[in-house]
Amino acid sequence: MPAECDFQGGAPGVPETAREGNVMAPVKKGDSVKVEYTGMLTDGTVFDSSVGRGPLSFTVGASEVISGFEEAVIGMEPGEKQTAEIPADKAYGQRNEELVIAIGYDQLPPGFKPEKGDQLQSRSEDGHPVRATVAEVHEDHLVLDANHPLAGKDLVFEIKLLEIVSAG
Repeated sequence: MPAECDFQGGAPGVPETAREGNVMAPVKKGDSVKVEYTGMLTDGTVFDSSVGRGPLSFTVGASEVISGFEEAVIGMEPGEKQTAEIPADKAYGQRNEELVIAIGYDQLPPGFKPEKGDQLQSRSEDGHPVRATVAEVHEDHLVLDANHPLAGKDLVFEIKLLEIVSAG
Protein backbone atom coordinates (compact mmCIF):
# COMPACT_ATOMS: atom_id res chain seq x y z
CA MET A 1 0.00 0.00 0.00
CA PRO A 2 1.49 3.39 -0.97
CA ALA A 3 2.34 5.85 1.77
CA GLU A 4 0.05 8.83 2.17
CA CYS A 5 1.53 12.16 1.08
CA ASP A 6 0.64 15.64 2.24
CA PHE A 7 1.46 18.17 -0.48
CA GLN A 8 0.00 21.20 1.27
CA GLY A 9 3.47 22.34 2.29
CA GLY A 10 4.76 21.90 -1.25
CA ALA A 11 6.70 19.08 -2.82
CA PRO A 12 10.48 19.10 -2.49
CA GLY A 13 12.08 21.04 -5.35
CA VAL A 14 8.79 22.56 -6.51
CA PRO A 15 8.33 26.26 -5.77
CA GLU A 16 5.30 26.91 -3.58
CA THR A 17 3.97 29.39 -6.14
CA ALA A 18 4.11 26.89 -9.01
CA ARG A 19 0.77 26.21 -10.60
CA GLU A 20 -0.77 22.99 -11.80
CA GLY A 21 0.26 21.77 -15.24
CA ASN A 22 3.99 22.48 -14.79
CA VAL A 23 3.59 26.22 -15.39
CA MET A 24 6.52 28.10 -13.92
CA ALA A 25 6.00 30.61 -11.15
CA PRO A 26 6.27 34.28 -12.11
CA VAL A 27 9.77 35.74 -12.48
CA LYS A 28 11.47 36.71 -9.23
CA LYS A 29 14.88 38.04 -8.27
CA GLY A 30 17.56 35.41 -8.88
CA ASP A 31 15.80 33.78 -11.86
CA SER A 32 17.64 33.43 -15.16
CA VAL A 33 15.36 34.45 -18.02
CA LYS A 34 15.19 34.81 -21.79
CA VAL A 35 13.30 37.76 -23.24
CA GLU A 36 12.61 39.35 -26.58
CA TYR A 37 12.48 43.15 -26.49
CA THR A 38 12.30 46.36 -28.47
CA GLY A 39 13.65 49.53 -26.84
CA MET A 40 12.31 52.92 -27.87
CA LEU A 41 12.57 56.55 -26.92
CA THR A 42 9.31 58.13 -25.72
CA ASP A 43 8.73 59.50 -29.24
CA GLY A 44 8.66 55.93 -30.61
CA THR A 45 12.16 55.96 -32.14
CA VAL A 46 13.57 52.42 -31.86
CA PHE A 47 17.14 52.35 -30.53
CA ASP A 48 17.58 48.60 -30.02
CA SER A 49 15.75 45.31 -30.52
CA SER A 50 16.45 41.63 -30.02
CA VAL A 51 13.79 40.69 -32.60
CA GLY A 52 15.52 38.75 -35.36
CA ARG A 53 18.81 38.60 -33.39
CA GLY A 54 17.87 36.07 -30.77
CA PRO A 55 16.71 36.49 -27.18
CA LEU A 56 18.44 38.36 -24.40
CA SER A 57 19.41 36.13 -21.45
CA PHE A 58 20.12 37.57 -18.01
CA THR A 59 19.76 36.87 -14.31
CA VAL A 60 17.25 39.12 -12.55
CA GLY A 61 18.92 41.07 -9.77
CA ALA A 62 22.49 40.54 -11.03
CA SER A 63 22.72 44.07 -12.53
CA GLU A 64 23.29 42.67 -16.02
CA VAL A 65 20.67 45.01 -17.51
CA ILE A 66 19.33 48.41 -16.44
CA SER A 67 17.41 48.32 -13.17
CA GLY A 68 14.09 49.43 -14.68
CA PHE A 69 14.22 46.55 -17.17
CA GLU A 70 14.84 44.06 -14.35
CA GLU A 71 11.95 45.51 -12.35
CA ALA A 72 9.65 45.27 -15.39
CA VAL A 73 10.35 41.55 -15.84
CA ILE A 74 9.67 40.64 -12.20
CA GLY A 75 6.23 39.05 -11.93
CA MET A 76 5.96 38.19 -15.63
CA GLU A 77 5.11 34.66 -16.73
CA PRO A 78 6.42 32.83 -19.83
CA GLY A 79 4.59 34.01 -22.97
CA GLU A 80 3.48 37.26 -21.32
CA LYS A 81 4.09 40.59 -23.10
CA GLN A 82 4.14 44.05 -21.62
CA THR A 83 5.17 47.61 -22.37
CA ALA A 84 7.34 49.16 -19.66
CA GLU A 85 8.04 52.88 -19.32
CA ILE A 86 11.41 53.31 -17.64
CA PRO A 87 12.49 56.73 -16.32
CA ALA A 88 16.07 57.88 -16.97
CA ASP A 89 17.02 57.31 -13.32
CA LYS A 90 16.24 53.58 -13.70
CA ALA A 91 17.79 53.41 -17.17
CA TYR A 92 21.16 55.05 -17.94
CA GLY A 93 20.89 57.86 -15.40
CA GLN A 94 20.88 61.60 -15.88
CA ARG A 95 23.43 63.35 -18.07
CA ASN A 96 26.51 64.47 -16.18
CA GLU A 97 28.11 67.55 -17.72
CA GLU A 98 31.34 66.73 -15.86
CA LEU A 99 31.71 63.85 -18.34
CA VAL A 100 31.97 66.31 -21.24
CA ILE A 101 35.61 67.37 -21.64
CA ALA A 102 37.86 69.13 -24.11
CA ILE A 103 41.16 67.49 -25.07
CA GLY A 104 44.02 68.51 -27.31
CA TYR A 105 45.02 66.56 -30.39
CA ASP A 106 48.33 65.83 -28.63
CA GLN A 107 46.41 63.36 -26.44
CA LEU A 108 45.42 61.24 -29.47
CA PRO A 109 47.45 58.69 -31.41
CA PRO A 110 49.58 60.32 -34.15
CA GLY A 111 47.73 60.64 -37.46
CA PHE A 112 44.30 59.92 -35.95
CA LYS A 113 41.67 62.18 -37.55
CA PRO A 114 38.52 61.98 -35.42
CA GLU A 115 35.09 62.92 -36.75
CA LYS A 116 31.96 63.91 -34.88
CA GLY A 117 30.21 60.75 -33.65
CA ASP A 118 33.37 58.61 -33.49
CA GLN A 119 33.71 56.41 -30.41
CA LEU A 120 37.00 56.53 -28.49
CA GLN A 121 38.05 54.27 -25.66
CA SER A 122 40.52 55.15 -22.94
CA ARG A 123 41.16 54.26 -19.30
CA SER A 124 40.20 56.24 -16.24
CA GLU A 125 42.77 57.11 -13.58
CA ASP A 126 41.74 53.97 -11.67
CA GLY A 127 42.18 51.78 -14.77
CA HIS A 128 38.53 51.27 -15.77
CA PRO A 129 37.67 51.47 -19.47
CA VAL A 130 35.95 54.69 -20.50
CA ARG A 131 34.12 55.11 -23.80
CA ALA A 132 33.48 58.59 -25.13
CA THR A 133 31.82 60.01 -28.22
CA VAL A 134 33.41 62.83 -30.20
CA ALA A 135 30.80 65.57 -29.68
CA GLU A 136 32.63 68.45 -31.39
CA VAL A 137 35.69 68.78 -33.61
CA HIS A 138 37.57 72.08 -33.47
CA GLU A 139 40.81 73.22 -35.08
CA ASP A 140 42.80 72.98 -31.86
CA HIS A 141 40.80 70.54 -29.69
CA LEU A 142 38.01 67.97 -29.47
CA VAL A 143 35.04 67.83 -27.13
CA LEU A 144 34.37 64.31 -25.85
CA ASP A 145 31.20 63.15 -24.13
CA ALA A 146 31.55 60.10 -21.87
CA ASN A 147 27.85 59.98 -20.96
CA HIS A 148 25.96 56.95 -22.21
CA PRO A 149 24.14 57.97 -25.42
CA LEU A 150 20.80 57.28 -23.68
CA ALA A 151 21.66 59.15 -20.46
CA GLY A 152 18.92 61.59 -19.46
CA LYS A 153 16.29 59.86 -21.59
CA ASP A 154 13.14 58.08 -20.46
CA LEU A 155 12.79 54.77 -22.31
CA VAL A 156 9.98 52.46 -23.37
CA PHE A 157 10.49 48.71 -23.76
CA GLU A 158 8.14 46.18 -25.31
CA ILE A 159 9.09 42.96 -23.52
CA LYS A 160 8.03 39.37 -24.11
CA LEU A 161 9.15 36.79 -21.54
CA LEU A 162 10.12 33.71 -23.53
CA GLU A 163 11.16 31.46 -20.68
CA ILE A 164 12.48 31.18 -17.16
CA VAL A 165 15.68 29.23 -17.76
CA SER A 166 16.37 28.52 -14.12
CA ALA A 167 14.64 29.61 -10.93
CA GLY A 168 16.78 31.34 -8.32
